[in-house]
Parts: sequence; C-alpha cells; structure tokens
Amino acid sequence: MTFNTATALRRLGAAAGLLAALLLAGCATVAHPDPRDPWESYNRAMTSFNDGVDKAVIKPVATVYKEVLPSPVHTGVGNFFGNLGDVWSFVNNVLQAKPEGALHSFWRVVVNTTIGIGGLFDPATEMHLVRHREDFGQTLGYWGADSGPYLVLPLLGPSTLRDTIALPVDYLGRPQGQINDVPVRNSLTVLEAVDTRARLLGVEQLLNQAALDPYSFQRDAFLQKRRNDVRDGEPVDEERYDLDEPPASAPPATPAQ
Repeated sequence: MTFNTATALRRLGAAAGLLAALLLAGCATVAHPDPRDPWESYNRAMTSFNDGVDKAVIKPVATVYKEVLPSPVHTGVGNFFGNLGDVWSFVNNVLQAKPEGALHSFWRVVVNTTIGIGGLFDPATEMHLVRHREDFGQTLGYWGADSGPYLVLPLLGPSTLRDTIALPVDYLGRPQGQINDVPVRNSLTVLEAVDTRARLLGVEQLLNQAALDPYSFQRDAFLQKRRNDVRDGEPVDEERYDLDEPPASAPPATPAQ
C-alpha cells in the first residue's frame, strides 16, 4: 500500500473544505438536544469533520504504520508512551490524595524506565504494579468540578467542558510537554497519535454495526467512561428521566368482616 505526503496534504485540504461546509450546516439547531449535549448541532458537525479527516489522512497513515512495522515495535512504542503517561498519572494521583495509585505509578515509572530500558518494555505489569491512569480533568472532577456539557473538539474528538479546560495543564504536565526541541516534541506527539489510532483500527466498523446512531452511542459511552474514571468505578446516583414513574402503591386491602 502506498501513501505519500502529497496525497495526505490534498486529502487534508479537502477535509478542511468539508469542515467549513459542515459547520455551516451545523447551524441548524437540533430540536430537542440531550440535556448533557446542548451543543449537539455543532458536535455532530464536528464529529462528521473528524470522521472525514480520519478517513482521508489519519486512518491510512495508521494502517501503513501497522502493516509496515512488526508487532514488537508497536508494543515497544505503546509501552514507551504508557510509561510517560504514568509520570503524569503519578502527579494526579498525588493531587487526588490517592496513595495506592501514586505508589503504583511511581514504581511503574522507576521499574519500566530502568529495567524496561526507557519504558520500551513493561516489567512493572509482571510485578503486579497496576496502572492507575489519571489526568487533570479527573483531578478537577475528583474535587467536585462538574463535567459540564459534552463537547467534540477538532481532531481530538469527544471531551467535556471541564476536560477541555484541563487540556493545557495535561499537555504541559506530561513529559512530552517539557521538551524544548519543537521538532522532537511534535514528532513524539504525531507518533503517539498514529500509534493510538493504529490500535483502534476496525473499531469504527464495530461502532457503526452496534448502534443505529453512532454519534449518540459514542457520546453516551464516553460520558459514562469519564464518570467512571472520576469515581474509580463507584456507582453514581443519578436521576433518570427515561424511565416510567412507578405506579402508585395500592392502599392495603380492608380485611373482610
């Protein structure tokens, strides 16, 4: 399979034109948006744009990446970025006063950086050091910040208002954000994005087959996952509006005289 830079640029230009058309079309307001998704018309347009860019540029690049490089390389790249992520997870576990998560994250970084040769291997998992993924959006949620409305970001995809506000802190807090060499930093960012997309190849087909409305399915799944992330899987007491009210209990029967 061949895929060159000129082709990518042409497709990206076409995707940019598609964005403009979709945003204009998205001005039509959805009649009854989900209360969690008041910007649904915009979000649907942005989702369509992201899907277009993915099909035109990102997915083909990720496909070539997966087909050309052997599986051990994919594993090593994933382990490397996972190790960098554990550094920021350690910070957020500390900010959330989670000693177990902080200790596991700390020792994962120490073990994988040394024995794992800079994070290319993952001996920490074999030592039963559990990965506790935490980001600054989860930290804000842990201390009571509401998630706010659902929001789809250009290229980055599903988010919430709270998580979007937290993005700059997440970017600067991760080790990649501390690299002063711009080309190196950008190259790592692109490599991580391509590696992540390569791991998700085929997911969109399953998504389209699993739901009549893939947008709603993706939104609901994302919001539920983020809610579980913040609460570490603890059940959430929430009011449900999609269930019928239970019938009024009948008065006790009067015993026969």
